Amino acid sequence: MEDTVDQIDRVIQNAVKVMEDSKMQVFEIGESARMELESLERELEQVLEETTRVIDTVDRLERDYRLARVRLAEVSRDFVRYTEKDIKSAYEKATNLLLDLMVYREKENYLKKRRGELQSRVRKVERSIERAEAIGSQMNVVLDYLSGDLSQVTRILESSKNRQLIGLKIILAQEEERKRIAREIHDGPAQSLANLVLRTEIAERMLGMQDMEVVRGELIDLKHQLRNDLGEIRKIIFNLRPMTLDDLGLIPTLRKFVQDYEERTSIRTKFDVIGREKRMPSAFEAAMFRLVQEAFNNAYKHAEASLVTLEIVFSEEMIRLTIRDNGVGFHVDVAESRARTHSKFGLIGMKERVDLLQGKISFESGVGQGTTITIEVPIQAELRKELGYDGK
Repeated sequence: MEDTVDQIDRVIQNAVKVMEDSKMQVFEIGESARMELESLERELEQVLEETTRVIDTVDRLERDYRLARVRLAEVSRDFVRYTEKDIKSAYEKATNLLLDLMVYREKENYLKKRRGELQSRVRKVERSIERAEAIGSQMNVVLDYLSGDLSQVTRILESSKNRQLIGLKIILAQEEERKRIAREIHDGPAQSLANLVLRTEIAERMLGMQDMEVVRGELIDLKHQLRNDLGEIRKIIFNLRPMTLDDLGLIPTLRKFVQDYEERTSIRTKFDVIGREKRMPSAFEAAMFRLVQEAFNNAYKHAEASLVTLEIVFSEEMIRLTIRDNGVGFHVDVAESRARTHSKFGLIGMKERVDLLQGKISFESGVGQGTTITIEVPIQAELRKELGYDGK
């Protein structure tokens, strides 16, 4: 056993060295991307300032051009009061203003296009930084795992390999979830709030205009956008941890989730509860909710279904979840093999979550036959007593 431990020690030390070198390379890539991001943000700020100035100039030239046209029409009609020199002067002024206006409009279009290009590049670089940070974070997880107390290697070898893999995958899944949340906030509320700042500046400049209806319309649009952004933020919070799960329990939370799912996806849903509903421990209810959420999201992403149903059966000894859809279906064996090969957290992640609850999960599907997922989770004897399932 000592020889085995020494061999594993050498392998781990080599792996740690390779990971450390790779981690430094990823860090350098991330730093380079951050420097590029700073440069792009400075240029974007300059373009935004220049765009604001050009827009103000275009607005002023449009007003002056309208007045010049009115003046030209006036002197052209009244040959008694105005001489040919006055008409020529008015014509030249209107023409010069039109030329200036065309030049600045072209400049405005170029700056807006450049602004869009820079914003797109900023988003791409930010995503590159996020990917570098995610990879670095995953490397840290693996390094911490590899750099642990090697005196425990014997016990690790004697323990269940599946349990080790499950623990590591849960940690990596947490990192993926943090990355997903950061991306949702960046691509959703953060972008919208940045746009709101720009639009409030425009509204502020418009306050000096005579036509207050235009200002009113802009403020109404801002109010609608704020409401939409608030809805997006609430949706992200709900996906993180539905507050109703702690306050009301699993069934009311699932009813709201199913209702929101139908409104969001336009997929018809049906939700049935059979048996005596009981409150469960918080972690247990959260795990059950995540299983349903994963199954419904898979149906939306892959099944092309028009109907998804959820049935929950409460009995004294277990809880059974049945999720069905009438979608395109799939070959279960092929999907599971592909999930294991590519380290996907869909089917495998659901199985591991059910394993942690000491339950069973089965998938029934076929091409063109829809999909049925059945999950059975036992209620332990201590919990049955606490919930009142005492046979009385």
